[in-house]
Amino acid sequence: MPQRSPAEIRASIEENRQELVRSVEQARTEVARLTDWRGHIAAHKQELTVGAAVLGFAVGSALVLRGLRRRR
Repeated sequence: MPQRSPAEIRASIEENRQELVRSVEQARTEVARLTDWRGHIAAHKQELTVGAAVLGFAVGSALVLRGLRRRR
């Protein structure tokens, strides 16, 4: 393996540092996108509304049936 000059080593370190900065920035951007719960809610508002309605109906029905059974 040929010896590298100090200038080549410094240049290589600087390239690696710049790539690391880009990688960290990409990771931050991706984490911010994935943890943006407001964005996820906005993107799936209709599905969440339907799910909440179904859950509310199921819980309400269960409570009504439970109340009817207690009356007997």
